[in-house]
Amino acid sequence: MSTAEPTRVPAYDSRSFYDEMYDERGRVRLHYEQVHRSFAAMGPSELARRRQAFGSRMLEEGITFTLHAPGAPDPLERTIPFDCVPRIIPAAEWSLLEAGLRQRTVALNRFIRDLYHGQRCVRDGVIPRRMIVGNTYYRPEMAGLDVPGDVYVTAAGIDLIRDETGYYVLEDNLRSPSGFSYLFKGRSLMSELFPDLYLPSAIEDTERSLNVFLTSLRSLAPSGKKDPFIVLLTPGPYNSAYYEHAFLAQQLGIHLVEGRDLVCKDHKIYLRDLRGLRQVDVIYRRIDDEFLDPLSFQPDSMLGVAGLMNAYRAGNVAIANAPGTGVADDKAVYAYVPDLIRYYLGEEPILSNVPTYILSRKEEREYVLDRLEELVVKETSLSGGYGMLIGPQASAQELAAFRERIREQPGRYIAQRTMKLSTAPVMGAGGMMPRHIDLRGFVLSGSGGEPHVVPGGLTRVALQEGSLVVNSSQGGGVKDTWVPRRGRPGPRGDQSRCEAQSQDQDRDEEECGC
Repeated sequence: MSTAEPTRVPAYDSRSFYDEMYDERGRVRLHYEQVHRSFAAMGPSELARRRQAFGSRMLEEGITFTLHAPGAPDPLERTIPFDCVPRIIPAAEWSLLEAGLRQRTVALNRFIRDLYHGQRCVRDGVIPRRMIVGNTYYRPEMAGLDVPGDVYVTAAGIDLIRDETGYYVLEDNLRSPSGFSYLFKGRSLMSELFPDLYLPSAIEDTERSLNVFLTSLRSLAPSGKKDPFIVLLTPGPYNSAYYEHAFLAQQLGIHLVEGRDLVCKDHKIYLRDLRGLRQVDVIYRRIDDEFLDPLSFQPDSMLGVAGLMNAYRAGNVAIANAPGTGVADDKAVYAYVPDLIRYYLGEEPILSNVPTYILSRKEEREYVLDRLEELVVKETSLSGGYGMLIGPQASAQELAAFRERIREQPGRYIAQRTMKLSTAPVMGAGGMMPRHIDLRGFVLSGSGGEPHVVPGGLTRVALQEGSLVVNSSQGGGVKDTWVPRRGRPGPRGDQSRCEAQSQDQDRDEEECGC
């Protein structure tokens, strides 16, 4: 451990939870040594200056998210809180996560295809029929419809957490996961504003993933068109994630459009522009299923394109992600994913689920109702931290209200064990403070290729002390996530030195009886 110490608040706790940078004795973990040393060399005034520069750049570039704060009369648009202390995932750990994320996404994609082509998994008893027919996101319109390359999930966001025992999958996001822009833009700003920290560290590059994203979209083009015309369909500037939509369209070199910019003619989709009508081959949509096409879904939708589903069925346009993918990120279906991996792939799951209780099952429901103050309860069809009860932090009134809701509509909820989310240091005005984090892993899939996992993914931070809610929509922030390049020393420094220090640490543990 370096003798120089970045300022830490005296009460920094690395014992109660697994901490990413410090072990339970307060020592810096080996793979964080270089980063730790760099921050120590900066000093408080320099750190304050750089943090201020970071915030200014976020504001100048409009890197925002609309926050719907409880009790506030109007939504609040704010810059995304970005913490400048990166999270580092050792290469060996990342290899395991990468394989697990890839495995899970492949199985979920096969599951979705099966649901809309025969439901073999239901007939074989892998998943109950009621989980499908009663699912809010099941789209009968997709039944029997072949999608390009059988790719239903082009972009997946799989949320992971870690405790002292290892990593767990918290939930799957398969409709239109957000956070790509914060991952890519955060890395860009870190390399620009912290070059002395970033440049000496041999870490996996994320820029290539933008090319993979574009290649994945291009591979979906009908009839294998060589130079497809691709658009990103956004609800518009009032959407909370509009910055991300504009950022991705710019970075991928595709058109950013709203529903009113598109028209369906002869079962084809066209973009209206100054040159007239231009046929669209691929739509990367960032609006929900029910708003895609007023002729097929919600009839009063002003966000989608009338006739889009007819063009889709005719094979004249591809939609990413495919309509109906949400059936597989339902939180009740989540509990069956390990079985789905075994069923479709014939493999044991690499990543485990958080232990989950299905409240439509009487015995599990009674167990949960008796221990509600110990568990987390989630509404199966909601995301973003909404419709959730965290039992250990809930009031007696909140517990009573949720008990009543569960008794009235048990199939609407699942419960999970309260996990001890790992912490990582965030840099505040008074120094480093531990905050709970999770990790959103992004997986990109195209036609005919192996899924690509974006190196590191996006670390999300619960900025309030003691909070377990990391979602941007609930006031959370983000961190840059580093993965050392395979075969390179990376942020941990010289390998032989690390091995020597590891031996010293082992001796320390032997001497203290650990």
